[in-house]
Amino acid sequence: MKSLAKNKKALSTVVTTLMILVASVLLAGVVTMYAINITSTRTQQESLRLSKEAAWVYANGTAFAAVAVDNVGGRDVVLDKVQVRGVEAEWSTIYYLRRSTPISTSLNCPNETHSWTDFLYTTSTVGDFTTSSNDLPLASGDTVILYITSPDSLSVNDVGTTVGITVFTENAQYYVECNVKSAETA
Repeated sequence: MKSLAKNKKALSTVVTTLMILVASVLLAGVVTMYAINITSTRTQQESLRLSKEAAWVYANGTAFAAVAVDNVGGRDVVLDKVQVRGVEAEWSTIYYLRRSTPISTSLNCPNETHSWTDFLYTTSTVGDFTTSSNDLPLASGDTVILYITSPDSLSVNDVGTTVGITVFTENAQYYVECNVKSAETA
């Protein structure tokens, strides 16, 4: 009979150590993926949708930019700042209206000398717009319509060009582009 000491068919120490390391790394990876999956599914995500963007310029240089911001994410957000073509707009030049539902039609161009009360901002919807002195909160599922008056970066020479409107929150920035239109009508 052969003794066990003479049996040389066992695994080497190096191979055994490698097998234990690989098994422990795979197990740690599975546990990590499970923890990430549980955490991410329970966390509500921030998500804004910018739509109905527009920019208009009158022959005298008066300019307006507008955008509808829909909070389609699962949590409330705070709008930190708004930029038109990379230039930040002061909150005193931004008129806004909160809605509980998104809009489906385009935004109207304001008259040169208009009132923000009872303003016809779509073809059939009137609202009272107001300004803010600081950041705007936006509840989940709600919409805010922003009109930026006299953006510093728009002039008559920009008619026909593309400009960007950027809305910033604490965690992200949302960007949309539109063509600058002439506000003059026949």
